[in-house]
Amino acid sequence: MSGISPEPLLSVRGLAKRFGGLIATDGVDLDVMPGELHALIGPNGAGKTTLIAQLFGELRQDAGAIRLDGEEVGHLATPDRVHRGLGRTFQITQLLPDFTVLDNVALAVQARDGHSFRFLADARRDEGLRGRARRHVTASGLANRAETRVADLSHGEQKQLELAVALACEPRLLLLDEPMAGLGHVESGQMVETLRALKGRTTMLLVEHDMDAVFALADRVSVLVYGRIIATGTVEEIRDNPDVRTAYLGEGDA
Repeated sequence: MSGISPEPLLSVRGLAKRFGGLIATDGVDLDVMPGELHALIGPNGAGKTTLIAQLFGELRQDAGAIRLDGEEVGHLATPDRVHRGLGRTFQITQLLPDFTVLDNVALAVQARDGHSFRFLADARRDEGLRGRARRHVTASGLANRAETRVADLSHGEQKQLELAVALACEPRLLLLDEPMAGLGHVESGQMVETLRALKGRTTMLLVEHDMDAVFALADRVSVLVYGRIIATGTVEEIRDNPDVRTAYLGEGDA
């Protein structure tokens, strides 16, 4: 990719996690370059969500290193990783349903500033916070829904809002955990366009089952099967890889 630094923003080496006899991640090596949208795909149970949870600090790895912009962060708690530039969305949205779109994003802006001692009311009155929040609401495609209660949004709009909340934390690397999950055809198309507009401005690691979305968006793709990365390459390379076609895309003799 033109304009991409040769040094990865995220570098994972030998990441391993076991739950009793179950190997969730098995010596994962993964690089995400600055500015790229890197997709992580694999069948159900491959370990994708477990890997994301380890990157974000929700699960502590049993072995391996996680470096963000050259700094080892694998020992840090989630808030410290967020402070260093990690953000994420979730497979199931985590929002405040009785507050507006803008309120939710303003609270995220407030949290990004580290003002945990401030009251909820501050985020609803502070025009500095709300002005910054509006930019993220607009970037997520929800400008016309800014004053709408979250409970009144469609599922797809809630997914867009969760993206705005994550962007409000100004991440250098955004971990996207199945942003298309549960979306219809039109909503998925809107999410694809939103993510496409963010490409190059925010580095993203996308976990997704929607192969049309992956192939439309990804600069590179890594394939996780039984906790191991079996291939990494461009969309064309992954489409043509016989191991991937057999293990994940359901083709071949296996």
